[in-house]
Amino acid sequence: MSNEAASTGDTLARLAQVIESRKLAHGGDPDKSYVSRLFAKGDDAILKKIGEEATETVMAAKDARVSGDHSKLLYECADLWFHSLVMLAQFDLTPQDVLNELARREGMSGIEEKANRKLELREHAERKD
Repeated sequence: MSNEAASTGDTLARLAQVIESRKLAHGGDPDKSYVSRLFAKGDDAILKKIGEEATETVMAAKDARVSGDHSKLLYECADLWFHSLVMLAQFDLTPQDVLNELARREGMSGIEEKANRKLELREHAERKD
């Protein structure tokens, strides 16, 4: 693993630990923590925030395409990633789970990956019947 990759994984892991500590079950206080407040509001508030951040990221990318200034895009993307980490924590998932999924897909074409996913879903549905 490159130093950059290790640093990225470390940063995500540290941030995930802080977010996890903000859960109400771990003593998070909605009066003192924005993340605790999101957890207190529940899934819908977290998902709404991701939708807002995704829209802001798209708009910042469109602006960056015209202006050439990528600073707002970087800022909005960081917000989107942060709120995605909150969502993952809400569903008891970690950044490492996402990294593992990306590693699983590495070297596989997107077309192949999507076809495999459809096949897995169909097989799963057939097992339920």
